[in-house]
Amino acid sequence: MTLIKSISGFRGTIGGKPGLNLTPVDIVSFAAAFARFISDSTKAGKIKIVVGRDARISGVMVESLVNNTLVAMGVDVVNLGLSTTPTVEMAVVDLGAHGGIILTASHNPKQWNALKLLNQKGEFISAIEGQMLLDTIEKGVLEFKNIDQLGTIKQDDTQIQKHIKKVLDLDLVNVEAIKAAGFSVAFDAVNSTGGIVIPMLLDELGIKKVYPLFATPNGIFPHNPEPLPENLTAICDEVVKQKADVGFVVDPDVDRLAIISENGEVFGEEYTLVAVADYILSKKPGNTVSNLSSTRALKDISRKYGVEYHASAVGEVNVVEMMKSTNAIIGGEGNGGVILPELHYGRDALVGIALFLSLMAEKKQKVSKIRSAYPNYFISKNRINLEPEMDVDDILQKIAEKYKREEVSTIDGVKIDFKDGWVHLRKSNTEPIIRVYSESNSENTSENLSKKMMTDIGEIIRNF
Repeated sequence: MTLIKSISGFRGTIGGKPGLNLTPVDIVSFAAAFARFISDSTKAGKIKIVVGRDARISGVMVESLVNNTLVAMGVDVVNLGLSTTPTVEMAVVDLGAHGGIILTASHNPKQWNALKLLNQKGEFISAIEGQMLLDTIEKGVLEFKNIDQLGTIKQDDTQIQKHIKKVLDLDLVNVEAIKAAGFSVAFDAVNSTGGIVIPMLLDELGIKKVYPLFATPNGIFPHNPEPLPENLTAICDEVVKQKADVGFVVDPDVDRLAIISENGEVFGEEYTLVAVADYILSKKPGNTVSNLSSTRALKDISRKYGVEYHASAVGEVNVVEMMKSTNAIIGGEGNGGVILPELHYGRDALVGIALFLSLMAEKKQKVSKIRSAYPNYFISKNRINLEPEMDVDDILQKIAEKYKREEVSTIDGVKIDFKDGWVHLRKSNTEPIIRVYSESNSENTSENLSKKMMTDIGEIIRNF
């Protein structure tokens, strides 16, 4: 059982002892501290916070605890109920709220839940803001309001439809071409809120042939909810069985998107952003951003269109910060996360679906044909287990020094760009490990790059 307090929120497994798991005691403490943090940082007289959740089994319980704690802190709550992460992000801005809380453990299994925290821009709180919040919790100084100062709870069931309308209103979304194409679409919503929003979106896009898989929002995940190839066998089979033109897969809170080709093959989560960026850059020029652990293919596509590509530290908040500083028109992460600033600064699977269908409709090509046009890179993901007392920063510094003649970035761990690929080494904030990611246009080369780096780290450790 686990409880993790980080600068971006709080996640843990349901049940167990307070302080060790995500128990009602911890949920109340975190929600109250966030209300105090929002009040102190915004200096507003009356605080409004938007709350929404995915469909996981513990959601109703956590939602009730969070909402009523906020009321006890004098907050006016706008409760969206079953929703998506991008919907909550957009609602914070549209409703003029001072912050938001998304109750979702994203791709984690059913025993997990989490409080993801948004500022008044509808974006994940920054590292500085997150540290301030952790300090508030550490101090343990909370004061609940008296009877005349209690907040309220207002239900709002309109935000999903508003979200979809804003997607449809984008000039880049070619609704008429999608309708005319007569696509058949299968999707896997892992029995969470994607089962609500994806049919609504597809209906508005004029998709008549829809084949839902695991679309009942009951939180009983039929497979590991992370949209990785090994978890997508059912949707791959369904696409082939139904002779669908494309398959879409989302995670429980609908901010990550995976795509399945008409032949039942996985498009590749890394290539969701690449394809969407290709479509957008074909319409207008602009810079692109992904994180250091994402595929080099986005950099290649950016060069194709003569625009600048930038790499940020890993984490959505870091990608967003880099996108703002470089005026990027499209960005995201290699986990299927598409961020379109024209809509909002957050990963959004719904806009990803709409843009990919627009790409299909305009190119008049099968998904497999679209995929074949992009560079074929292979990413290898490994980890090195360390002893708790080891100085990870010192290890990474020694690696950076060893490869200083190559192109080296140290903004997030150490990333080394070689001619035939790259390696990215990052320490975990929660356990004594180093993550080793590598990529090349050859699977063997990618694996060998990782093995070489792991050997180098092993030698450094032995010389401690």
